[in-house]
Amino acid sequence: MVKSLPPLSSLRAFEAVARRLSFSRAAEDLNVTPGAVSQQIRLLEDLLGVRLFDRTRRSVALTDTAMQMLPEIQLGLETLSRAFEKRIATTSRTLTISVAPSLASKWLLPRLTDFSDRHPDIDLRISATVGLADFKRDKVDLAIRLGFGSYPDLHAERLFGETLAPVCAPTLLKAKGGLRKPNDLAKHRLLHDTSIPGENERSSWERWLELAGANNVAAHRGTRFSLAELALQAAIEGAGVVLGRLVLAEADLAAARLVRPFKTVLPLDVSYFLVMPKASVRRPEIQDFRDWLHGTLKRSPFSGRKGKVS
Repeated sequence: MVKSLPPLSSLRAFEAVARRLSFSRAAEDLNVTPGAVSQQIRLLEDLLGVRLFDRTRRSVALTDTAMQMLPEIQLGLETLSRAFEKRIATTSRTLTISVAPSLASKWLLPRLTDFSDRHPDIDLRISATVGLADFKRDKVDLAIRLGFGSYPDLHAERLFGETLAPVCAPTLLKAKGGLRKPNDLAKHRLLHDTSIPGENERSSWERWLELAGANNVAAHRGTRFSLAELALQAAIEGAGVVLGRLVLAEADLAAARLVRPFKTVLPLDVSYFLVMPKASVRRPEIQDFRDWLHGTLKRSPFSGRKGKVS
């Protein structure tokens, strides 16, 4: 009678040899040498006091004792494996978040250290892509999207709105005659963020200039960028004046890398939404991220009015 449990390595070696009917193939499965497998089998046979395999040069056969042991040992190893995987799942939590590159770099990433400090057990995966994510195909848990809030079959929560205003490098205020009134923009290169929704229908610069009462500035001229962060960086480098998203320009304005020469702002019809599958709303990891995100927005000047769309 066995007075103590045999080593797990011996049980794994026995199961592999019994399943493969080969010491060499069992060694390949276990990533050890055939000699190491033989040693573990001898250890188990000595502990049990019985022979487990009939071996010849060309074949390996299970003894009656081995055939009786095999099903229960396989069941035990499978139970241990499931218990270990379950333990990993409960101690290591992950969230994959899809977000546009500009919002990721300019707004989300500077705040993620705070989230990690508050939730060190959650590993974040940031998927920064221009295209909208497919939750099933791309294995995404959450998405932050700029849109009108129509997301069929998904749960959506409005986070904050977006407004546009001219921003530029501080040095540009005095260059080329300065920027004291909107018509002074005629002396400067306009920078365009073409990723703004609806930009192809009517230029945002055209709408802002009309709102500000500027009548001699050519809204169509200037340099165009497909990413908001590139347009903002060009403005920081002094390449011109960009009609920037104030949410994305927040940190650069606070650090005086950018300045706002005019108070007039152009509100956009779109907002940022937190979007997820309806079945995922109550997941603990998602609840933690949502709570942190809404708490962060309360401390932000761009939190705006909140609402929900389902």
